[in-house]
Amino acid sequence: MGNMARQIKVVVAQLNLVVGDIDANTAVVIAAAKQAISEFSADVVVFPELTITGYPPEDLLLRPSMQVRVNKAIDRILRENLAIHLVVGYPQRVGSKLYNALSVIKGNKCLATYHKQCLPNYQVFDEHRYFHPGDQACVLNIGGADIAFTICEDMWELEPIHQARDAGAQLLININASPYHINKLNERKQLLKQRSAEGGFPIIYVNLIGGQDELVFDGGSLAVTASGECHFLAPSFTAGLYPIVVDIMEDTESRCQIPSQEIADEQSIEAEVYQALVLGVRDYVNKNKFSGVVLGLSGGIDSALTLAVAVDALGKERVHAVMMPFDYTSQLSLDAAAQQASNLGVGYQVISIVEIYKEFMVALESEFAGTDIDVSEQNIQARCRGVLLMAISNKKGLMVLTTGNKSEIAVGYATLYGDMAGGFDVLKDVSKTLVYRLATYRNTEYATPPKEVIPQQVIDRPPSAELAPDQVDQDSLPPYDELDQILELYVENDYSADAIIAKGFASDVVKKVLRLVDLNEYKRRQSPIGVRMTRRGFGRDRRYPITNAWPLGE
Repeated sequence: MGNMARQIKVVVAQLNLVVGDIDANTAVVIAAAKQAISEFSADVVVFPELTITGYPPEDLLLRPSMQVRVNKAIDRILRENLAIHLVVGYPQRVGSKLYNALSVIKGNKCLATYHKQCLPNYQVFDEHRYFHPGDQACVLNIGGADIAFTICEDMWELEPIHQARDAGAQLLININASPYHINKLNERKQLLKQRSAEGGFPIIYVNLIGGQDELVFDGGSLAVTASGECHFLAPSFTAGLYPIVVDIMEDTESRCQIPSQEIADEQSIEAEVYQALVLGVRDYVNKNKFSGVVLGLSGGIDSALTLAVAVDALGKERVHAVMMPFDYTSQLSLDAAAQQASNLGVGYQVISIVEIYKEFMVALESEFAGTDIDVSEQNIQARCRGVLLMAISNKKGLMVLTTGNKSEIAVGYATLYGDMAGGFDVLKDVSKTLVYRLATYRNTEYATPPKEVIPQQVIDRPPSAELAPDQVDQDSLPPYDELDQILELYVENDYSADAIIAKGFASDVVKKVLRLVDLNEYKRRQSPIGVRMTRRGFGRDRRYPITNAWPLGE
């Protein structure tokens, strides 16, 4: 081993930014850089991908004034003349080409600029629509270390790693806007382990935090050694500035070394998902400047979990719950809803829909003459409730949270303009089986000391829409544990009907479920957005034609 000559301190700015608010984001960058100097005496402060615009800016990138505003922001940072290296992501236009860029700024000079080479165009990413790929490595000597810089997807491909290595990099800093899905942190750790070995250098990985429409960015910035061991991990879902010490070694092959430092605790899937939901709701409501939310509380598990998430995201003062009973609403539902509203201390109102429903039936008498009672009458109940919630929304300026879970939305077990009417669906990408796990987690582990906020009888009762006498979900759907496995294979993994049947599921059940998924694309296209949790959520991820005659089968 050689002697250690010195250290450089890299501060990871794991921040929550607002898409399109270039002035505010720039102010955040400047404040964070000043804090990195005063609090940590840092040499480098690293910000996430496209910090200046927020991520993803989507078609804002096509606005003619985008570059004018971004250039002003970069000039403003240069004028601050900060005594630290800032690594900042932003869109950069060069001639007719737009690049996803980062620049290293020190004082009033821009020392180096890198253009992202690998542009993702799958799942929720659409970067070929906007950006031109770069083709050059970027290596800069800071404090005696040759540091390479790359952006997000460049880490998932081999070429930029080899390029950085060939350019003499002794450390790689990679800036990201990497959205969360279940188990994403482990995937990133595996990836960095592989890439650090291929490059022969340590890697510092910086990630964005916060909710943006249906995406949630989970932070979890990390640093790995040249042999791929995680020696630093920032907490997930928590914004902040996190210092990482890098040792600069003299006379050794591996000049930069990352000693073992702060490592955030591992979290259960339930803890991760719950925090992602809370962050997604908080940012959607706050960034869109709603004063609060209103939701229908039915006494069932989905609305119970949605209410808990809303209160944890916004505080009880900003959450209003409404119970809208009808003839089929059980006493258990009435009691459970009241109990939960009281447990969480939210504003709570009971508005019966009995008379409203009767008026609709009187108005429709001649249209419905000579027909049997069917799902039409059930949907009118749901739509009465939707009208009431939207009226409260308009009058009080509260956004309506809808409460459908992924299992229901997949098979269309939801009413358009009824329980689907609203601004944001918290559980849109959460399967019914995971809803149960999250409800138990919220009661037993989320708070210290644990507090039962969701009444146990709500978790234990069989699920029902209560739109018909003695109705339970299992009358029209297979059991949820079976349904959710079939849906995961079809929706997330693209298995065909035959391939799912080959896994041991009954042929008639599989065909019924898949047919329902396909038939209900038109409903999903009109449904509110919700937090993406899986590698294939309904929304940006999964784009099937509504009008299509594709037959089920192989």
